[in-house]
Amino acid sequence: EVDFWIIPIIQGFVQIEELVVNYNESSDDDKSSPETPPQESTCVDDIHPTFLVALISRRSRHRAGMRYKRRGVDKNGNVANYVETEQLIHVHNHTLSFIQTRGSVPVFWSQVGYRYNPRPRLDKSENETVSCFRAHFEEQLKNYKKQVIINLVDQTGREKIIGDAYLKQVLLYNNASLTYVSFDFHEHW
Repeated sequence: EVDFWIIPIIQGFVQIEELVVNYNESSDDDKSSPETPPQESTCVDDIHPTFLVALISRRSRHRAGMRYKRRGVDKNGNVANYVETEQLIHVHNHTLSFIQTRGSVPVFWSQVGYRYNPRPRLDKSENETVSCFRAHFEEQLKNYKKQVIINLVDQTGREKIIGDAYLKQVLLYNNASLTYVSFDFHEHW
């Protein structure tokens, strides 16, 4: 009887923009070179192609919380601060879609304290984590079929313990539909 009073909401972001690409405009590098010959338009449109670009992000209601206070996975396989983002591009009567998900590393871990970048710690053993890790990725693969996991955890610093636990769980899960890539952006900063 109370359903009438409940309003479903989404915590997220939506933006849709029309973009125009002018192939006749040269880059600053091209303009500065006297040897660069003028280029003709290679576009199939008569003047300028237009693209409709949409960006839609949706944050999960499960395990939402503040950074450093909500981390890891829960007993149901939900990870903290999970967000699904879809980028749609519509051009020449074709629509392309790219979906990216992000969330906390799906192992039991936390960071205690309020100071900047508190040291992470593992809260449960490898064996206690296996079923929840599996639940997380079974749901992911049900929704998206295949996934490329990009681990952005610092591989050498204080986050190494989390990165190692993540890799260990991926190896134990051993699913051909997952591709694991470790990218330490701290090294490329």
